[in-house]
Amino acid sequence: MIAPIAAAETRGKLPFYRHLYVQVLTAIAAGILLGHYYPQFGASLQPLGDAFIKLVRMVIAPVIFLTVTTGIAGMSDLKKFGRVVGKSFIYFLTFSTLALIVGLIVSNVVQPGAGMHINPATLDTKAVNNYAAQAHDASVVGFLMNIIPDTIVGAFAKGDILQVLFFSVIFGIALGAAGERARPVTDFLQALTTPIFRMVALLMKFAPIGAFGAMAFTIGKYGIGTIANLAFLIGTFYATSLLFVLVVLGAVARYNGFSILALIRYIKEELLLVLGTSSSEAALPGLMNKMERAGCKRSVVGLVIPTGYSFNLDGTNIYMTLAALFIAQATDTPLSLGDQILLLLVAMLSSKGAAGITGAGFITLAATLAVVPSVPIAGMALILGIDRFMSECRALTNFVGNAVATIVVARWENELDQTKFAAAMAGQLSEDIEVPALQAAE
Repeated sequence: MIAPIAAAETRGKLPFYRHLYVQVLTAIAAGILLGHYYPQFGASLQPLGDAFIKLVRMVIAPVIFLTVTTGIAGMSDLKKFGRVVGKSFIYFLTFSTLALIVGLIVSNVVQPGAGMHINPATLDTKAVNNYAAQAHDASVVGFLMNIIPDTIVGAFAKGDILQVLFFSVIFGIALGAAGERARPVTDFLQALTTPIFRMVALLMKFAPIGAFGAMAFTIGKYGIGTIANLAFLIGTFYATSLLFVLVVLGAVARYNGFSILALIRYIKEELLLVLGTSSSEAALPGLMNKMERAGCKRSVVGLVIPTGYSFNLDGTNIYMTLAALFIAQATDTPLSLGDQILLLLVAMLSSKGAAGITGAGFITLAATLAVVPSVPIAGMALILGIDRFMSECRALTNFVGNAVATIVVARWENELDQTKFAAAMAGQLSEDIEVPALQAAE
C-alpha cells in the first residue's frame, strides 16, 4: 500500500479554489454578508449548518470504533495501552487546570465587567433558566455512570463519543487477547476503515455549504451589533485564548520539537470548519485523519482525541473562569481569594463532562455558578446573547489543544514517526483524506 500513498503525495498542486480551506473561508465570508444584509433569510438557513453537522456525527461513531479497536488490537503489550491512557489524563488535568488559572488571572488583571453596576434583580432570567435546569441535572457521578452504555447498539445509536470509546477500548483489548483466533475480525475491521474514510472524504465536500448556512444563521439571528454591545468581554476572551495557544501551547510544542504555528497551518481546514460551524465535533474525523497521517500511531490517536473532546477543553475552561468573574464584576459582587479558589476547584470538576458542541460551555458555566452561590446565576443573562460568538473561540482553542496533546503523548510513547511528522509540519504531505485508510492496510 506504499505505492498509492506515494502517488497521492506526488500529485500536482491543486488550483487554489479547489482547496477545502479556501472554499470554507469563502463560504464563511458569504454567510456573514448574507446574514448581515438579509437577516431573516440568513436565519432561515440554519438547516444547512445543522444538516452538515448531523452528516459528520453520523460517521464519528464508526471512525472512533474502527480507529480505537484496530489500534489497541495491534498493540503487542497492553501495558502500553495503560501508559497512553495514564499519560493522556496527566496531560489533560495539567493543561485544563492551567487554562482555568489563566482565565482567572486575566479576569483579575483586565476586569472586563468592572464599572457596569448591574443589579441582578433587574435581569430577565427566563432564557437562562433552561440552561440552569440542564446544569442542575448534571453531576460528576452521573457523568461517569453515563460513560457505560446501556447496550452496545445504544452507544452507537446515540452517538455518544465516550460510550462508543468505552466499548471500543474493551473490544480492542478482547481482540488483542484473543490473538490469532481474532485475526479475521481484525482484518475485516482494518479493511472496513478504507470505505469509512472514503465516506468522510465525500462528506467533507459539503463543508462549505454547512459553514455558509451556520454562519448566515448566526449573523442573521443575533446580528453583528450584538458583538459590539459586549465587545470588551469578547475581545478579552479571544485575546486570552490566543495567548494560551501561542504562549502556553506554543511552549509545549517547542519543548517537544515542533512549531505551534506549523501545526495550525497543517490543520487549517479543520479549524476553519470549526469556525464556520461552531462545533469541534464537525472536524473530529478530519483531525484524527491528519494526526495519523502526520505520523502519530493509530492507537494513540484513537485514545487521545475522543477522550480529549470531553476531558481536555482548554478553551471552555478559560471561558468559564473569565465569564464567571465578568458576571461578578458587572454585578458588583465581591469575590475573596477563597471564593475564587472555590470557583476554580468547582470548575475543574464541572468542566470534565462538557462536549465539544455549541452551548456546552454555557451549560457548564451554569453548573459551576449553581455550586458557587457567591456569583449570581442570573448574571448569565448578560452574556447569553454573545455566547454564540464566543463558542467559536472555545471550540477552536479546544481543537488546537487536542491536536497538541495527541502529538505530545505520541512522542512520550515513542509512537511518532518523525519523518512523516516533519513532512506534515513542513506542508509536504498530500491533502488526500483517504491516506489513513491506506496506512491501515499496510
